[in-house]
Formats: sequence, C-alpha cells, structure tokens
Amino acid sequence: MTQEDERDLKTPVSTGHSWPRVRALLGVVLGLLLLLGGVGSAMAQTSDSGVEGKTFVIGTDTTFAPFEFRQDGELTGIDMDLIRAIAESEGFKVEIRSLGFNAALQALTSNQVDGVIAGMSITDERKQVYDFSEPYFESGIQMAVARNNDDIKGYEDLKGKTVVAKTGSEGETYAKSIAGKYGFTVKSLDQSATMVESVKSGSAAAVFDDYPVLAYGIAQNSGLKAVTDKVPGGSYGFAVNKGKNTALLGAFNDGLAKMKANGEYQKILDKYLADPTAAAPSTFWDLLVKSFPALMSGLKNTLLVTIISFAVAMALGLLAGFMKISRNILLRGIATTFVNVFRGTPLLLWAFMFYFGIPQLIGQPINIWVAGVLTLSLNSGAYVAEIVRGGIQSVDPGQLEASRSLGLGYGKSMQKVVVPQAFKMMTPSLINQLIIMLKDSSLLLAIGFAELLYQGQQIYAANFRVTETLLIVGAIYFIAIMALTKLANFADRRFNK
Repeated sequence: MTQEDERDLKTPVSTGHSWPRVRALLGVVLGLLLLLGGVGSAMAQTSDSGVEGKTFVIGTDTTFAPFEFRQDGELTGIDMDLIRAIAESEGFKVEIRSLGFNAALQALTSNQVDGVIAGMSITDERKQVYDFSEPYFESGIQMAVARNNDDIKGYEDLKGKTVVAKTGSEGETYAKSIAGKYGFTVKSLDQSATMVESVKSGSAAAVFDDYPVLAYGIAQNSGLKAVTDKVPGGSYGFAVNKGKNTALLGAFNDGLAKMKANGEYQKILDKYLADPTAAAPSTFWDLLVKSFPALMSGLKNTLLVTIISFAVAMALGLLAGFMKISRNILLRGIATTFVNVFRGTPLLLWAFMFYFGIPQLIGQPINIWVAGVLTLSLNSGAYVAEIVRGGIQSVDPGQLEASRSLGLGYGKSMQKVVVPQAFKMMTPSLINQLIIMLKDSSLLLAIGFAELLYQGQQIYAANFRVTETLLIVGAIYFIAIMALTKLANFADRRFNK
C-alpha cells in the first residue's frame, strides 16, 4: 500500500462517517464472518467425522465363546452384544462378518471391514498396524488338561510334551514365553474347539487359552479341567486400521464409557460368565433340532455356490478345452497357461487371493459370493478344460474325416458329429467334477463363507460337542451328494440315450 493510499484511508469518506467508525464496522463484519466460518467448519467436521446413520462392517472370530459364537443360528456373545449396544447408543449400524480371527485381521488390512472385535489383545506390535479403543475386557491365561488326566498338575509336568494354543492369541504368546523354561513344545491352532479336541484325543497334553474361554468350555462340559491359576494377560480392544475410522473408534469409546457408567456393560458380562451352561443342549436330538435351521441355511449356500460355480466352470472349461485343440498356437498357449496355473495351485490360496489379496491391489472390496464363485469356477474350469480336451480327442479321428468327406465343414463336423460323441464320454467325468466342487466348497469357510461346514463349526464352537455335530454335518453332506449324483445320472440317461 502506498503512502497516498494510506492518506486516502485516513480521510473521512464522502458519507460523512469517520474512519474509526468504518474500521469498527468492518471489524464487526469480519468477526461475524469468522464466527460463521468457524461454525460452518465445525459443522462440516461434525458431518465428516460423525457416525450417526452410517453402517460399518465389523469383522469377528467364528469360534471364541463366550465372546463370539452362534446360539440358535444367531451370532451372539460378549463382543457381539457389546458392539450392537454401542451402535444403538451412538446412532450407527453394524454389519457383522464372522470370518475367523486371522481372516478378520486380513479383512481389516485389506479394507474389507471397518473394524474388528474378536477378543483381540492390545499389544505393542499390533499398535504399529492398528488403532485400538479403550480396553473393554481384562483377560488372563490359564492352562487346562483333559478331565481324566491326573498326571499334569502344573507347568513342570509338561517336559517333553506338546501343548496347543490359539494362533495370534495371548495364550500362544505366554506359552511360547515359558516353553524353553519347562521344556515343552507349542503347537498353534486356529480354533478353541479344535484345541479342546486335541487335548481330549491325546495329541496334545494341555491347552493354553484365555481364562473366560476355558471357563465357558468347562461349564459346557468340554471335557477339560483347569490346573493353573490365572496369569494376568493383556486387555481386549476394538481395532481399526491405523489412522482410519477415527470417528468409529471415538464412538466406541464413548459408548463403552456410557455402558460402564449405567451398568449395561456388567449385565453383558454376567449374562455370559455367570451362567454359561444355559445354552447347552442336553441330548443328541436336542442338538439336532437346535442346529437344524443353521445347517439348512449352510446347505442352501453350499448348493447355490456350487451350482453357480459349476455353470461358470463349464463355460470356461468348454472355451479353454476347444482352445487347447486349436491350430492357433496363441490360443493353445493361453488355454495351457490357464489350466496349468489353476490346476497347479491350491484352491484355498485363490480363496484368500480373491477375498483378501486383490482388494488391496484394486482398493475395492470384493463380495464374498463373488470371491467364492471365482475360486471354485476357475479351479474347476481348469479341470473341465482337460475333460473337454480329452473327450474330443478320444473320438475316432475317422469320424471327423468321414463327415468332412461328405461335404460338411470343420465347424459343422465338430458340432454334429464329434462333440455329441465326446459329450457322452465326458458326462461321467463332469458329474464327478460337480461332486468334487460341492465338497471343495467347504474350503470357503476359511474366508467366512457361510456354507455347511462353516455352520457346523459355529455350532460346536458354542457347545463343544464336536463329534456329534460333525456326524450331523457329514450325514447332510452324504445325503446331498447322493441326491445330486442320482439327479445327474438321471439327466445323463435321459439326454445321452
């Protein structure tokens, strides 16, 4: 600003107002603008960071009673009641995905879920990757052995033996920390129910697990008994990706504080820890009746994903099969690569890749049904391609030559003469591939797909009646496979006369 400009500002304006009054008026206007701007900014921040009315996807474990398990087909437990109560209190909604502990963490890392609540201990190592809420449960570690085992009374009796602990848990960390001192080996497993069965079958001498989990299982007649006092362990916390979903984390903390203040938090703990035996069915028939709706839901998902995947696999297999017998070297190369890649790698690897790996590469979540269908159809499509190739090449070459000599072109000869004969020979192998696909669908439980075996795991995780539950699941699989086989054979006889 020049000196002339400054003099002009000091000169009274033409309306007769003095400069001090103008300056005061400008100051008032500026103050109002700043105030409105600040309010608007605050409102924008509230709008951007608020959780009210939003829906968040929350990942959890599948088998960690009493924190998360299924009762009468519904996912329940301390963690589930807690997150739902907080969501209601803070005005947001939650969609729960029961994935398994490790799968839930992978889903969080790949942004498939917004947060994880799964009896997750807060550790310094995890703090490098995740932001945690205030602790909502103070845990501890205990060791348990088979109920009829009177030889192991403490850690000193474990020398030369194998114990089990849950992968990534506080129990695993503690067991490994004292393994050298007492001379035992630690084997890590993914599920509490599996650990219990390992101890009962004698393949492991003892189990290290969080004390409420062991106490719940013992109350459910799991066949174990605790032989050590509780060792103070870590604190459980709700986790989000580091630097993300801070509003959700804040809402969880606010809701947790309110629940502790009004007594709702203690009511939830008492509901599951004071009398956990209330949910246990007493007879095999009672178990069957209670578990039947959930198992039928799992069977429906198993059949549906199998049928959809088989239809896609047939389309891919037919295309790749014809490409493998093509005279074009490029087409043959593409088909051969497809077959070699998907036949030469485990199906489970692709389930993890499609559901956890690719979303991190594209920055976009993939629906679990899409991941399941891609996994099964691409794997089976590679086998169908070889079935198609083998079926076509098994037709006597003279059939093609004879049709060509009668004036039919190559395409018509394949369509009218070769393929119908090849399809009759391929049908038994295709039916077999359909049955294999139905059984392979059970592997999708690793990514939390709610198929039949997954539902069975949910049931025995809550009641620890593993053998009986698996017998029921096995019978349902057998009936479904036999029915599907007879239906496929009927279609074969009907259309391949």
